[in-house]
Amino acid sequence: MHELQRLRADHAPALLAFERENRAWFARAVPDRGDAYFADFAVRHRALLSCQDEGTDHFHVLVADDGTTVLGRFNLVDISDGEAELGFRMAESATGRGLATEVARAVCHLAATDYHLTSLRARTTVTNLASHTVLTRTGFTVAGETAPDSSGGERMRRYAKALGGDVLRVY
Repeated sequence: MHELQRLRADHAPALLAFERENRAWFARAVPDRGDAYFADFAVRHRALLSCQDEGTDHFHVLVADDGTTVLGRFNLVDISDGEAELGFRMAESATGRGLATEVARAVCHLAATDYHLTSLRARTTVTNLASHTVLTRTGFTVAGETAPDSSGGERMRRYAKALGGDVLRVY
């Protein structure tokens, strides 16, 4: 069984492996992170943990049943005034089974219950049908287009309200 875990320092090697192994897969749908991302990974990982400690971001990894392999990452970033942006990416080997939708729902639940957020936003390219499907299935609706660029894109939004401490409602 897979497990969603809050990002920790000891996830760094597995997370770097995940990013390297799936680099070409990710680049099909989103802009490539570039070589500097991989060269400076350890520094960036520590910076993400600092942001998480400060409460400005919440980072999560989806770990396979072997306890070490990262299958995906799900992040709530740029937290301000009860709102955050949801970003996620899945390993190619973990796609097509509804896993991203399942975990995105769990992160939306955490956003409302554990992090006390009231709304989430997300962005995806028009051509990234898988991410668009995950967002739609988890209650996001199109809120407009992103600034024009070569990939085209949509802004999406989800309003979440914690009811009784454990139920989310989209309204």
